[in-house]
Order: sequence, then structure tokens, then C-alpha cells
Amino acid sequence: MKSARLVRAAVAAVLAVALLAACSSSDGNNGVPRGWIRDKYTESGAAWVVPSRTPKQVADAIHGHRAALDRATGARTQFLRYGDDMVTVSPYRSGSRIEIEDYRNGYHRHSRYLTYWPDPDSASFRGGGPGEGK
Repeated sequence: MKSARLVRAAVAAVLAVALLAACSSSDGNNGVPRGWIRDKYTESGAAWVVPSRTPKQVADAIHGHRAALDRATGARTQFLRYGDDMVTVSPYRSGSRIEIEDYRNGYHRHSRYLTYWPDPDSASFRGGGPGEGK
């Protein structure tokens, strides 16, 4: 009797961990395609560099792989919004630099170009992550 309860509890714990891991993944169907970016472009510290391609070309490729919730442009830089994260593709030497950051931080850094994006500090901001629409 105790053995059966122990097995059920262990199975429930494993399923709970798997469910939490799936829900928290930022590389899910609506998140930033981090794995794809990591595989396709050259890592340089906390960013990725793309020689000989403009920010628009790189942003188009990322958006083509996984559509962003929103896009914006400013100062030759491309911005892609993915729920709680954003991708910034800016000019770098003769190519581009890709940065992935938390939406709130990115919004505050680049808000002058993101005038029609939702303010992450407003009470109505949902972010589009797990639990969206609740």
C-alpha cells in the first residue's frame, strides 16, 4: 500500500517537473528562437555577430524562422518582441549584432523607438509568457 503511494507520488513529481520545464522554456513556440540563433550565428560574449548582413536582413531571417509578436525600427536598429523577451539587431562593423534581453530592460533602453509597444510597467501589460490571457 505504501509502495503504491510512493510510486504515484514519484510519478506525479516527475510530471510536475517536466510540465514546469516546458512552461518556463523561452525557446517554446512563441519565445525567442534562442537555439536557432545560437546554431546559426557566431557568439561573441553575451551577443551574436553576423558579418556582412544588415540588421534588417538578420531580423527578417529571425522573424522568418519564428514570427515575432511585434517589430519596430529605429536608428538603423531592428527590434523584435517575443512575449517577455526582445531581440535587438543593431549595426556592428560591416554586419550586425544580435542581443536578446528581457522585454522590460530592452523597452526601457530603447523606448524612444518602441512608441507603440506596450509599456511593461503598466498594470495591463501581460507579456505573452506562460499564463497569458488569464
